[in-house]
Amino acid sequence: MVAPQKTILVSETMDRLVVLPSVSWETYERLLADHPEPASVRFSYDSGKLEIKVLSLRHENPNRKLARLIEVLAEEMELDIEPAGSTTFQREDLRKGFEPDSCFYIQNAEAIRGKEKVDLKIDPPPDLVIEIDVSSDSLDKFPIFASIGVPEAWRYDEGKVTIYKLEADSYVIAERSPTFPILTGEMVAQFLEESAQMKSTAWLRRVREWAREQMKTQSPQ
Repeated sequence: MVAPQKTILVSETMDRLVVLPSVSWETYERLLADHPEPASVRFSYDSGKLEIKVLSLRHENPNRKLARLIEVLAEEMELDIEPAGSTTFQREDLRKGFEPDSCFYIQNAEAIRGKEKVDLKIDPPPDLVIEIDVSSDSLDKFPIFASIGVPEAWRYDEGKVTIYKLEADSYVIAERSPTFPILTGEMVAQFLEESAQMKSTAWLRRVREWAREQMKTQSPQ
């Protein structure tokens, strides 16, 4: 039997969110089976606690822009990259599961290229995940990410972007992205702020030009 749920009531400009405190792994898997294509709904599971989140535009706007930023930077830095979107990642033995807002294989891009399904018992976790936090009552995903071994995570919260790196079994704030050393959290937040005031094509050109200048500055003379 599922325990009484904790429901968070929010406006239409916020994510709609429900947290169930005592849910079996079997129930979690049935819900995933009923929603095979993650779109506007995300499921996260942590040792019996299940979060179901229906996304708002306020959530998806920064998510999409951060994902585009990462893809452009990877292209300019000539890094191999495999976007994995909101793929469902699960470890039944750990009783953990999540669907990131966006995620990427970069260091391990070759390891999952061409695969239609990721098995975390044999395949690596994503190298970088994006977490958009627009509700203070949402389930903390970082213990899930850490248990599964995600090396880098970016959290967006009210216009601020914080970059974290995994050390031992927990995350610490990183001054710069381990994957994109030219990038700080402050710079990411600035790019997002600029994107709200620029046409998308102009914004992308701005990101590319900035990345090229940074790479030129850091290149040996």
